[in-house]
Amino acid sequence: MLRDIFRLGAACCLASCASMAEAAPAAAVVDKADTLLLIVGAALVLFMTLPGLALFYGGLVRAKNFLSVLMHCFGLAALASILWFLGVYSLAFRGDNAFIGDLSAVGLTGLSAIRQGLTVPENVFALYQMTFAIITPALIVGAFPERVRFGWLMLFSGLWLVLVYAPSAHWLWDGGWLAQRGARDFAGGIVVHTTAGMAALVLAIMVGPRRGFPQSMIPPHSPAMTMIGAGMLWVGWFGFNGGSALVADQAAGAAIIATHLAASSAALTWAAAEHFKIGKPTSIGVVTGAVAGLATITPAAGYVSPAGAVVIGIMGSLVCFAAVLAVKHRWKIDDTLDVFAVHGVGGMLGSVLVAIFASERLGGTGMDTGHGIAGQLFVQAEAVLVVALWSVVMTFIAARAAALLLPMRVNAEQEHDGLDLSLHGERAYEFD
Repeated sequence: MLRDIFRLGAACCLASCASMAEAAPAAAVVDKADTLLLIVGAALVLFMTLPGLALFYGGLVRAKNFLSVLMHCFGLAALASILWFLGVYSLAFRGDNAFIGDLSAVGLTGLSAIRQGLTVPENVFALYQMTFAIITPALIVGAFPERVRFGWLMLFSGLWLVLVYAPSAHWLWDGGWLAQRGARDFAGGIVVHTTAGMAALVLAIMVGPRRGFPQSMIPPHSPAMTMIGAGMLWVGWFGFNGGSALVADQAAGAAIIATHLAASSAALTWAAAEHFKIGKPTSIGVVTGAVAGLATITPAAGYVSPAGAVVIGIMGSLVCFAAVLAVKHRWKIDDTLDVFAVHGVGGMLGSVLVAIFASERLGGTGMDTGHGIAGQLFVQAEAVLVVALWSVVMTFIAARAAALLLPMRVNAEQEHDGLDLSLHGERAYEFD
């Protein structure tokens, strides 16, 4: 009898323990594959800026300004990293406020062993997101090379990261108010490309055109270098979009496939457009088309089918091709390296197209926001408009504030001599 009582008690205890185990949520653990994805992704995204973007932009300017462009990219990489450490990460990815983060991770202290909602250490997540904060202001420098002062650029970019980038990232990537409304941005069509593109347009107008624009064409000094840099950007974009899945599974693979197909279709489309426009495809055109496709697919890469990615690449290439012609020839704005026309227009277009091509009826993953296509289209357009306007206003304020302390533009003699020599005391090339 006593033995039966013990057996019954043990059975009840085991049943109770099993019930409690089922009710208790499983403790989050670090997934090594997911962690490795973000570490490799961080290296690839940094590679996009150094040396990818530096060479891509550097080849497009005149030889006497080549080093200055490299200095911009290197300087901004260092500046953004230190500001990220000091508090920009905390403003972007900490806190429960819907509009801006808090300062609980200043100095990258107090980071969690595992980032909430993910399976990676928070320091790895912070590292990965740091590289996005590096490349975004670096994109902007393509709007005004050959004519701005290095000191002003550093001061402006620091202010811009705090005023524009941190809030935008928080609104869309950290559960902020736009994310709560259902807006989606997979890898930065809004947070990166819309903010940088709109800032580029504002600054191109504020700084003013290069001497001789638009009467005389100013050819790039090394299209070959630009193609090499573009190749690096294309490879690095696998980390940019693939890593944004945040998990090492089929979602990352799908994002990388979409990225590659969009770039490929966009490059071919741009070459065809050039053939009909000027009678021959150019190397600069092919790489610009590829970048246009990459920018356009960025907000949608994790949501669309391979077929959808091809169509988005074609659409992005055609729309950005038209935008380049409009900005330079119709509006007469010297957005020197087409930052607004390619990154801005491409990012905004792709962000809106998410609502259509993410539909399960078109082979997409669906958005899981409770909106149909029409409702999601409205939400995406709203997010694009809000962030674009925010970037315009804050860019103007940051540029003016920086100019109160440091001059924005070099003088005519410095511009004539080239920024390499006049600002940095060096030349990229020395010939006997």
